[in-house]
Amino acid sequence: MTNKMKWERQPKDFEIRDNEIRITTMPHTDLWQRTYYHFRNDNAPVLQLETEEKYFSFVVRTDFSQSHHRFDQCGIVMYLDSENWLKASVEYENESFQHLGSVVTNHGYSDWATTAIDAGISSMWYRLSRREDDYRIECSTDGQVFSQMRVCHMWEGAGKIRFGIYACSPEDSSFTAVFTGMQLLPCAWEAHDGQQPDA
Repeated sequence: MTNKMKWERQPKDFEIRDNEIRITTMPHTDLWQRTYYHFRNDNAPVLQLETEEKYFSFVVRTDFSQSHHRFDQCGIVMYLDSENWLKASVEYENESFQHLGSVVTNHGYSDWATTAIDAGISSMWYRLSRREDDYRIECSTDGQVFSQMRVCHMWEGAGKIRFGIYACSPEDSSFTAVFTGMQLLPCAWEAHDGQQPDA
């Protein structure tokens, strides 16, 4: 899988093996668009696969045990262009807690959904699932039991997409993020069982 992945903004320091990817972040790198802060950051390194497959799940384990500065982060991403993308990660906050969260950016405006988790957690699994132009992000501490973080629609996510991993340090910091256990699987997000679509 790793030999098919392509960089969007290749970092200076990285290592790619068959079953492990290491990215050392550069200071002042991030992904964010406009909302609330009224600034735009679009310089985080992103390593992705490309597909037109409409139904699939992508799984990866992240190790961020070296993160130590506010907003240090690594996780999954689907980066289409600077104004249309999603990401999920754990962002370091302080010695007491971190933010487990996700950002969805449609047409140049980002949101941020978070929950606080213990600062002692140093790894997280993610599963990104696609059903046409709708997406689900899940997380897991053991790679077996996944919990839903969010369901979202991507306005530009109906055709060919790119998805994969990213790591960044928005402030004056650097750390090495480690990605393992990457798998591309049949869609684990089953069709909705309940109210039928509107006619």
